[in-house]
Amino acid sequence: MASVERTIGELSRRLPAKPGLPFNAAVLAEAMAQKKAYEVQGWLNRPDPKTAIVLLYGPDRGLVSERAKAFAEKTGVPLDDPFSVVRLDAAEADQQGRLLDEAHTIPMFAARRLLWLRNVAAQKNIADDVKALCAAPPADAIVLIEAGDLKKGVGLRAAVESSPAAIALPCYSDESRDLDQLIDQVLGEQSIRIGLDARATLKRSLGGDRLASRGELQKLALYAADKGEVDIEDVRLLTGDVSDQSLDDAIDAALEGRIRDFDAMFQRHAQAGGQTFLVLSGMSRQLLALQLMRADLDSGKRNANDAIAAARPPIFFSRKKTMELALLRLSGPFLTRALERLQAAVLQTRRRPDLAAAIARQALLGIAIESSRRAG
Repeated sequence: MASVERTIGELSRRLPAKPGLPFNAAVLAEAMAQKKAYEVQGWLNRPDPKTAIVLLYGPDRGLVSERAKAFAEKTGVPLDDPFSVVRLDAAEADQQGRLLDEAHTIPMFAARRLLWLRNVAAQKNIADDVKALCAAPPADAIVLIEAGDLKKGVGLRAAVESSPAAIALPCYSDESRDLDQLIDQVLGEQSIRIGLDARATLKRSLGGDRLASRGELQKLALYAADKGEVDIEDVRLLTGDVSDQSLDDAIDAALEGRIRDFDAMFQRHAQAGGQTFLVLSGMSRQLLALQLMRADLDSGKRNANDAIAAARPPIFFSRKKTMELALLRLSGPFLTRALERLQAAVLQTRRRPDLAAAIARQALLGIAIESSRRAG
C-alpha cells in the first residue's frame, strides 16, 4: 500500500495540474480514457462497468466491428431486443440532439439500453452530442461507437479521450502476435495443426482486415478438416489477397527492377482500393533494412549473403533472393536519397489525397528504374 501511495505522490509531482481538478487528476483521467493499441484487447476482456461511452476507431474496419460486437455481448443487454438496443448509422445520428435524446430515453424492459453507432467519421453533430454526454454521462444507457481512423486531439476522439466516463480504443491492422493468436484461435477450434513454414507464409497474406482474415482462416480450416493439418501448399492454394499480396509483390518487383511488373501490381493494388501509404511504408521498411546491410557491405564487415543472414528481424526465406539483388544493385547514397523521396511522398499524399496513387507510383518507380539500370 505504501508503494502505491509513493507512486501516486511521484505522479502528482511530475504531472502538471489542470484548472478545476486537484493536482493532476485531469491528466490521470485522460490517461485512463485512452488505450494503446496493444492494451485494447486486455481492456475488452475485462471492461470497466462504469464506462458509459466506448469509442472503437481505426483503419481496420473489420477489427473495429469484431471488437464492437465482443464488447456489446459483454454489456449484458439482450442484443436481440429492439427495445434495449438501438442501432444507428452515422447518417441517421448526424442530427443535432438525436444522440442525446436516444441516450436519455428511459429503458422500458431492461436496466440499461445499448446505443450502437456505426460508420462514424468526423460528423460535427455527433461529436458535439458525445461531448455533452461525456460531461453528463447517461445513467441508463451505454453508448458504443464504431468509427474510422480519427485524428488525435480533434472532434469525437478529443471529447472521448478527455472524459473519465469514456474510453477510446484504437484498432489498427493486426501485428504479428495478433495474427498468431487469430490463427491459433480459428484453426484450434477445429483441432487443425499448422507448420512453421505454412504459418509464416499464411501471415504474409493476412492482416489487412480482421474479418477478411478470419474468413480466409475459416476457409482454410474447412479445406484441411479431413487431414487435420495445414501445409504450405494449402496456404498457397487457398489464401487470396486479404492483406493484398499485390502490395508485397509490387515492392519486390520494384526492388528487383521489374518495371512493367511493378506498374501492373501497383495499379492492381490501387484499383482494389488498397491504401497507397501502405506501399510507401512497406518500401521504406525494406530500404531501411537494406541501408543497414549496405553499411556492413561497404565497410567490408560482411559479404551480401552474410549481411542478409544477420539481418534482424530475419528475412523470410522466399524473399532472400530479392533482397540480395537489391543489396548488390542499390548503393548507400541512392538508398538515402530514396528514403528521403519516400518520406516526402508520404507528406504529399496527406496534403493531396486525390493524387496519392500518382505520387506514390512516381516515388516507387524511381527505385524500380534504378534497380533495372544497374542490373546489367
